[in-house]
Amino acid sequence: MALILREGDYVPDGKGGFQTVQGTQELLERVLWKLTVRRGSFPLLPELGSRLHLLSRAPAGEREALAGQYAAQALADEDVTVDTVSLAQEGGRGTLTVGLLRRGERLTATVEVNGLG
Repeated sequence: MALILREGDYVPDGKGGFQTVQGTQELLERVLWKLTVRRGSFPLLPELGSRLHLLSRAPAGEREALAGQYAAQALADEDVTVDTVSLAQEGGRGTLTVGLLRRGERLTATVEVNGLG
């Protein structure tokens, strides 16, 4: 069982506790967390997180391919395979949609990526 985390805060359950998930939803919560945490930001766990924040440094035409590499790297220790990646850019923001495969089941994770001017 995992707690749901949104924008750095646990999501209240309205009863004095926090919302939890399990099973496939628990996996998706871990995936979303690993994609949004900056790789190297936890000194004791330097391999945790992604390098998606570096996309803004890459030429626009290379960003989607890099996003796929960064997502696969961030999720290497999970029981999933990155199957598809789609990066929609508008203004200085981007929306990354990652298609995942887990034991024949298709899952989708969507995260915001900032700084894509």
